[in-house]
Amino acid sequence: MTKHNIYTMSVASVYPLYVTKAEKKGRRKTEVDEIIRWLTGYSQEELEAQLEKQTDFENFFAEAPKLNPLRALIKGVVCGVRVEDIEEPTMQEIRYLDKLIDELAKGKAMDKILRK
Repeated sequence: MTKHNIYTMSVASVYPLYVTKAEKKGRRKTEVDEIIRWLTGYSQEELEAQLEKQTDFENFFAEAPKLNPLRALIKGVVCGVRVEDIEEPTMQEIRYLDKLIDELAKGKAMDKILRK
């Protein structure tokens, strides 16, 4: 089976799009970073190092220090697909991140986004 193109894309190439999407709706880069850190367990320094290294999505999630167990509470549709129904683990992690960024851009409170 051929891997989806997003697996080989660097997180750093998509990251500015996440930030722009959030900032257009009055949110901040620091909130995008907080979401990524919550989801993956990376520290801010580790996140910046991954972006600097141009780590692809597959390795970004494979190397994540501690994927948050609460991410299973993320529900909803991204790109026409329910994130909770995605069977391929890496694609599900990518879509979890997309969903959280969508929630941020839609004005949802950070404590709700981070499932607190």
